[in-house]
Amino acid sequence: MAKKIQNDNFNIIATTLAGLEEVLAEELRALDMEFVKVGNRVVSCSGNLRQLYEANLWCRTAIRILKPIRNFKARDEKDLYAQVQKTDWSEYFGLDQTFAIDAVVSHSTFEHSLFVAQLTKDAIVDQFRKATGERPSVDRIRPHIRLNLHMHENMVTLSLDSSGDSLHRRGYRLQTNVAPLNEVLAAGIIGLTGWDKTSSFVDPMCGSGTFLIEAAMMAQNIAPGLYRRDPFGFENWKDYDAGLLEMIWKTAEAKAVLDKPLAQIIGYDIDADYVEAALNNIENAGLDQLIKVEKADFFETQAPAAQGVLVMNPPYNERIQSDDINLLYKNIGDTLKNNYQGFDAFVFTGNLEAAKSIGLRTSRRIPLYNGAIDCRLLKYELYRGSRRGGVEEETKEV
Repeated sequence: MAKKIQNDNFNIIATTLAGLEEVLAEELRALDMEFVKVGNRVVSCSGNLRQLYEANLWCRTAIRILKPIRNFKARDEKDLYAQVQKTDWSEYFGLDQTFAIDAVVSHSTFEHSLFVAQLTKDAIVDQFRKATGERPSVDRIRPHIRLNLHMHENMVTLSLDSSGDSLHRRGYRLQTNVAPLNEVLAAGIIGLTGWDKTSSFVDPMCGSGTFLIEAAMMAQNIAPGLYRRDPFGFENWKDYDAGLLEMIWKTAEAKAVLDKPLAQIIGYDIDADYVEAALNNIENAGLDQLIKVEKADFFETQAPAAQGVLVMNPPYNERIQSDDINLLYKNIGDTLKNNYQGFDAFVFTGNLEAAKSIGLRTSRRIPLYNGAIDCRLLKYELYRGSRRGGVEEETKEV
């Protein structure tokens, strides 16, 4: 099969977490993708091979970058098997390569994604066996070729997974605390704050430092893919262009600003072990000259500048237990009001009841998930002085 030239555009699907679709869409537009369309936990677009590689290197809120190769309707098991066999799989990988199938099934006559994945695997293996007398092996953990099958209302999209390992695994994190935040979620939350990447950024309960590192990478224009330790999925494709990836990689390295901080980024934590974990991760990311972390009680801290953005992920009483969660959240509200005037504060929490104790008026409430936990990103605009008679009005509804 002849290599396609780089300028040939094709459909691309980028997957993300619920609530981050618009942030991801902006990232894809920044890469000059065309026909960007937002869906549920996915953003579709059109681009070429260079842009596919760039999306894997630069997208902070993408989990996987998929290249669809076929769409069809599958009414039953026999139909699915026959439709999968209509693709010549030898065009995409060989007997010496392992493969795996990730299947997602919703609102279809098929109930189980594992069954659909197994049936698809059988169809592919049987095609190879019939043609060559041999079959490729399945490796669910580290396959050479990862395929994605998405079925909704019996409509199937089969895609090549260009990312391989999930893009949230940046590679910089050595240590986590007991409730680490997914890197994609952290980057998405920062994107939702509208932070300008030059004003002060504070995380006063920084844990293992994920918000701080993601913020620094944004401010310094560091592509998250540069920390990647494992190959991207597309590096095992038959049309892989090593020279193209090298060019994109070197361009990304040249765009990164590492010699001076472009924004003041500060983290605090009351737990010395968390501070140490954050410092280790920051050093591993090569950002130790760009981020400041101190052991401190948030309730005793003051805003480091006249204005900026504060982002925090306090305990929910899910994985980390607090003795009095409502008092904790009340103290958060009091500290924001008294010590961080001029800042926009964002509290990410999965305890919507306790969040009422913050006692400040929210200007935005954005639904998000932390794993399976239903969460909100709550925005508080902390005005200086009086604002039509009152600094902040109390609200009991979250």
